[in-house]
Amino acid sequence: MTSQPGLPGGRDTPASPASDEPTSVDPMAYRQAIGRLAAGVVVATTFSGRHDHAMTATAVTSVSLDPVLVLICVDEEARWHDAVLDSRVWGLSVLGASSRAASQWLSTPGRPLHGQLDRIPHHRGGLGVALLDDALATLECRTYATHPAGDHVLVVGEVLAVATPAQAEAALVHFRGTYTSLS
Repeated sequence: MTSQPGLPGGRDTPASPASDEPTSVDPMAYRQAIGRLAAGVVVATTFSGRHDHAMTATAVTSVSLDPVLVLICVDEEARWHDAVLDSRVWGLSVLGASSRAASQWLSTPGRPLHGQLDRIPHHRGGLGVALLDDALATLECRTYATHPAGDHVLVVGEVLAVATPAQAEAALVHFRGTYTSLS
């Protein structure tokens, strides 16, 4: 028997479900619950088909230090999904509180593909991807692995370059369906 310290009731293993039938969770109830998990906000960028592709994301996490890996969850229906599968290189710009408008713009469904970064100050990283000028930190990645996960794909990237400016403002955070800041 595998020991699982810290389980309620002093059990060594989790209790089996009463039935073999899968449980059904209301997606909106799940969305409300998971929305109570504060998340940093990033802009993910890539370059494919002679165009920049960008999107706002909050489902980003560190994966490994050896090798240095980061993960982003991407909706299969997002244009960014197909673009990053094609290019296999991408950037993450961690947003500060002053980047709220950029975040909102890049999360707007149906926005034009052409020129979507025209109103956002940015520069090119060493991999050729756009990185936001005012970011709290930037990461440049090469796709290491992809994993299907429901209606999303987990894109794991090997981090090839990192930049963190000396001056940092408060972080832009998404919590309970709205933006806030954290210093």
